[in-house]
Amino acid sequence: MEALPSSADARPPLHVAIIMDGNGRWAKARGLPRTIGHQRGAEAVRRTVMGAVELGISHLTLFGFSSENWKRPAAEIDDLMALLRFYLRSEIAELHRNGVRIRVIGERDRLADDIVALIDEAETRTRNNVRLNLAIALSYGGRGEIARAARRLAQAVKAGELAVDDINEVAFARQLLTVDMPDPDLVIRTSGEKRISNFLLWQSAYAELVFMDRLWPDFTKDDLEDAIREFHRRDRRYGAAR
Repeated sequence: MEALPSSADARPPLHVAIIMDGNGRWAKARGLPRTIGHQRGAEAVRRTVMGAVELGISHLTLFGFSSENWKRPAAEIDDLMALLRFYLRSEIAELHRNGVRIRVIGERDRLADDIVALIDEAETRTRNNVRLNLAIALSYGGRGEIARAARRLAQAVKAGELAVDDINEVAFARQLLTVDMPDPDLVIRTSGEKRISNFLLWQSAYAELVFMDRLWPDFTKDDLEDAIREFHRRDRRYGAAR
């Protein structure tokens, strides 16, 4: 297998974001309940997080549950929430030992109170860790995040705290849920689908997009390395001519 680039100019991307797609199709292809697919997907999360730590990635954002996912059958949502509870209870200690800081972005008011409490506990426990900043997008939608930011700016203008002429890209970005995070350099989507599905719409303006046929439960550190190799093959000009 081709080795990862080793020069100073080919370090791992600062921020990798992943749309974890394909749990249901993985299970269906094997004649298994979707719940099993989600369980295997959680195992892929564990592998990917530790792979990111080993590769020296400093920021990793995982799209765990979208605002649109609330439209799924109630039984599947219950299974997903139960899996989330299990993950928050069973994985935090190991993540903490490995220097991972955890944060959750999304509409927390739509989550159950006990899940919010587990999230708060995980964020508090790991807040001083610096080896990997892990953000999990739960009940998250990019359009909703942008609308929320616009409302907050409008409220500031109405209250006389901000002039209309002072609204620019920097001011807008300060109202986003990712305010203290760098924009993603690389966005990966698994399962062969080629869209970003309302994920980090503002933040991904200049991200490199890599679409992989691998279903999420089968995703490994090798796949993450392959995506990083592809990232380093890209010519990132940010609109400038060369």
